[in-house]
Amino acid sequence: MSDTKTIVLAGGCFWGVQKYLSLIPGVANTQVGYANSTREAPSYEQVCTGVTNAAEAVRVSYDPEALPLRDLLDLFFAVIDPIAINQQGNDVGTQYRTGIYYPPQQAGREQEATITAALAHLQRRYAAPLAIEAGPLANFYPAEDYHQDYLTKNPGGYCHINPQAFATVARKALLLERIRQLTPLQYAVTQQSATEPPFTGAYDQCFEPGIYVDVITKTPLFTSRDKFESGCGWPAFARPLAPGLLVEAPDHKLGYERTEVRSADSDAHLGHVFPDGPAELGGLRYCINSAALRFIPQAKMQDEGYGDWLDKL
Repeated sequence: MSDTKTIVLAGGCFWGVQKYLSLIPGVANTQVGYANSTREAPSYEQVCTGVTNAAEAVRVSYDPEALPLRDLLDLFFAVIDPIAINQQGNDVGTQYRTGIYYPPQQAGREQEATITAALAHLQRRYAAPLAIEAGPLANFYPAEDYHQDYLTKNPGGYCHINPQAFATVARKALLLERIRQLTPLQYAVTQQSATEPPFTGAYDQCFEPGIYVDVITKTPLFTSRDKFESGCGWPAFARPLAPGLLVEAPDHKLGYERTEVRSADSDAHLGHVFPDGPAELGGLRYCINSAALRFIPQAKMQDEGYGDWLDKL
């Protein structure tokens, strides 16, 4: 493990936030406490009155090589309401405000740029202004011992975070790691719903036997058996490899309705589906970006763990 860095995150009741953050691969240590208090070493009872102006928070030590700060912040954003003022879930009060507090030293100033960029990106998803404080950490006082790892010691204890978040956070972290490894074009297509220029994709004219998998999770999506020449400039398939692999949703970005296609496994944008495919193949045309796919030739399918799909070719 490389040298760890530290950040303090406030996201409502610190019991659930600590449990959630501790489950993220790359997090080395967590500690609950009171951030930016106006009183030295406040007690929980004092913090609850609001007179200390402290925020319930979690000090997180993380490995920036295994878990870049941007990924940590994105995972944190997934379990807070970023526009709620002094409230998370049923908990109301200044101690339940959201915040990101970084060390005032040089390391903190380096983190500041990442935090600013992450908040700007998050703001684009909301019409209302974000209510997340961001700034140097003035102080952090560890909370009483019984608060530390509370939900580990009391599995049935109160938590404002959806329990499903605990079950899925490790996988979400893995997906973020794989997304970091994408090329700029792959990222633009899968994460920003861009479209690669027609007739430029690696698989537009590929008709070799094999399967096409999600470029992020490597989940099989399409087979060469269902691929056809459409003349549209992008790979075209008559159907997905199996039910449940794709998610379809209305798309009005161009001023008229289309049906967007996303990977159910990674939520990556793949392309669109149109009702103008060959009638003998079912009448649909799944128009998919090559950048969202990885092709596994038939000769390599067994070695790469896709032998169970050979009978689909």
